[in-house]
Amino acid sequence: MLLLCVSPLPRCLYWKLWDRHAGWIAAAGGLAKNEVTNAPHIILFPEINFNQKSFLAKVKKSVAEDGYCVVVASEGIKNAKGKFLTESDTTDSFGHAQLGGVAPYLSNLVTKNLKLKTHWAVPDYLQRSARHLSSKTDLLQAQAVGVKAVEFAVKGMNSVMPIIVRGKTKNYSWKIEAAPLSKIANVEKKLPKSFITKDGYGITKKAIDYLRPLIKGEAEISYKDGIPKIGSLKLIEVRKKLKRWI
Repeated sequence: MLLLCVSPLPRCLYWKLWDRHAGWIAAAGGLAKNEVTNAPHIILFPEINFNQKSFLAKVKKSVAEDGYCVVVASEGIKNAKGKFLTESDTTDSFGHAQLGGVAPYLSNLVTKNLKLKTHWAVPDYLQRSARHLSSKTDLLQAQAVGVKAVEFAVKGMNSVMPIIVRGKTKNYSWKIEAAPLSKIANVEKKLPKSFITKDGYGITKKAIDYLRPLIKGEAEISYKDGIPKIGSLKLIEVRKKLKRWI
């Protein structure tokens, strides 16, 4: 995640950076908007090519109306030619280009063209490890996936992984099933067009209705001396059962 501030005054425009080709996490940032604040004013999705002129105009308008602008940006935003704005020469284990630098890129863009004060920061691993901010739904699903993974392994199931299947009922429901890895590995599920507003900078009611249940409930944790209590496992060594295969 990336945070950036832009404002003519000492107020902030926050950039939140996630995602590569699919804007699910970026879209979730839209859930912060309510009757109290217009933030985030802009969400930059990898599904929508970045338009510099339109983006700067939106930033300028938001700052003029609210005194600041909040932007949620995916790390995978692309230009009109479909190329990542900040693609590097290195690749990951899947052969994907390593991304980075969207924050300073956008920050410099705003500062240079609009002469606005900017600030950005990258929480990165901090937001991934923020268990104290997880929802009750998130926690229950994570636990259920872990339990099923062990059950599948005990049953000798191979080349599968546990997935969360959403129910079709009006009230949010879900269950865990097994899915072939061949249909999951290196495959991306893009954000539906119906989830993105016509101007390309926000999420629709349909997206909100889909995402909102996932952040429902408070998953309380215990603290000791101001630090979250972390459980520990008693590791017991067992006799090796598998035969050497190399």
